[in-house]
Amino acid sequence: MSDLPSEQNRPFWQRLARVLVFGRRPGWTLVRIALLVVSAVVVFTFVLLPVRIEGASMFPRCKEGEIHCVNRLAYWRREPARFEIVALRPVREGPFLLKRVIGLPGEEVAIRRGVVHVNGQPLDEPHVRGRAPWEEHAVRLEAGQYLVIGDNRAIERALHSHGVAERWMIVGRLWF
Repeated sequence: MSDLPSEQNRPFWQRLARVLVFGRRPGWTLVRIALLVVSAVVVFTFVLLPVRIEGASMFPRCKEGEIHCVNRLAYWRREPARFEIVALRPVREGPFLLKRVIGLPGEEVAIRRGVVHVNGQPLDEPHVRGRAPWEEHAVRLEAGQYLVIGDNRAIERALHSHGVAERWMIVGRLWF
């Protein structure tokens, strides 16, 4: 016989702790944990991309230091639409950029005194807070090109990363 106490001889709190930690069937609990870990790895590798906000170009929608998720499958069956917030691959080494899609393929986009004009018409942008008097010459977007820009237009244009993004640079859409 073994000197180890049988399950029935253990104090109630030890039996309760074992059931709470391992469940009534420890083998199935380990299977559930393994499935949970594999699911999390798949979701955060192929579906959702966590992105930490760096900079103030998307203020007030996204504040510096926040972490948001980007849905990588959002554009699997369709193309980006105007006013959607997208994540862009970094051109050089660095973080992903979050920007808002303003111009679509085939459109002519210009910025005059801080107001975006699409095909000669001013664009109503209720999400923009503050407008510096930016000036950008008209650009005709080719197939697969999008004009992206941040919401915080009060900062100096030279400090703001914006411009034409190729479709392959767009990783996905901001989730929620």
